[in-house]
Amino acid sequence: MFRRALTLLPVVFLAACAQVDTQPASDAPEIAAETPSTVEESPKFKNSTLKYLAGRNLKPQPTRPLNVKSKCSSRDAIGTQTRLDLLVKEAVVKNFDAQVTMKGHGTCRFNLNQFDQAEKLPQALLRHKTEKDCTVRMWEQGSTVTVAFNNCQKSCDGQAFDYLWPVVVDARSGRCH
Repeated sequence: MFRRALTLLPVVFLAACAQVDTQPASDAPEIAAETPSTVEESPKFKNSTLKYLAGRNLKPQPTRPLNVKSKCSSRDAIGTQTRLDLLVKEAVVKNFDAQVTMKGHGTCRFNLNQFDQAEKLPQALLRHKTEKDCTVRMWEQGSTVTVAFNNCQKSCDGQAFDYLWPVVVDARSGRCH
């Protein structure tokens, strides 16, 4: 017991000697050492992408159920032919049949009966029934809807998946781009 008291004695002594800073109460306003700046400094970004985005007035995309209807076909300048039949109501995919043929590389085919809908919001997500890594995401951005394919090599002939880009649909007209 005596030893314990002796070990605590220096701690108590040091605590008693500690100084506590107190600020005097005054009716006079304090004068700041630094003059407040009226101009806000823009944040310093190390990442060039963030630096580019800092000056823009970007607003978050609203999260709402996707609604789109499209029955379209298109061919681009290099010969890629897209055919899409899509119907999404209140984020539920009702119809999805897509075929994208890349000239000289093969064709990718996707049909709703091969997929289960895994998510509705913030994006409609279809997951292949047998190839669990194969997913199709659908989202709205401005006046367009994007249909993107991930890890779906087995849905394509040859090396077609290596050349597959997302299909972009005009939400108002239903036309493919």
